Amino acid sequence: MSPQAATCVSSIGQVAISVKQLPRAIRFYRDALGLRLLSETAEMAFFDCGGMRLMLGSSTLGDATYSSIVYYNTTDIQGTVDLLKSHGVQFDAPPRLVVRMQDHGLWMAFFHDSEGNLAALMSEVK
Repeated sequence: MSPQAATCVSSIGQVAISVKQLPRAIRFYRDALGLRLLSETAEMAFFDCGGMRLMLGSSTLGDATYSSIVYYNTTDIQGTVDLLKSHGVQFDAPPRLVVRMQDHGLWMAFFHDSEGNLAALMSEVK
């Protein structure tokens, strides 16, 4: 791997968990575990878990054969997608805005690793 490729992903920014009943899951993570709820939509909820974001996503959003997804932070999502494509990574779709938070938009691009696990790049754009 080139040195340039090693610096395009900076950290893990989010882990997603597929849930069957989002309201029930929100109550569990908020009330039982005591995590701070950051925001929610009809299909997703975001919690702060010690500085890492935990996303609960309704299994109706798509393939529920996985239980979690690792999201890798990048500051330049399109540049990172282009770089990873040059290393043979295939993306499911171009980067897209998935949710507007209070002060930024959350952009994501999904791909599968060499073992078929779903993963994503994410970038928070002001």
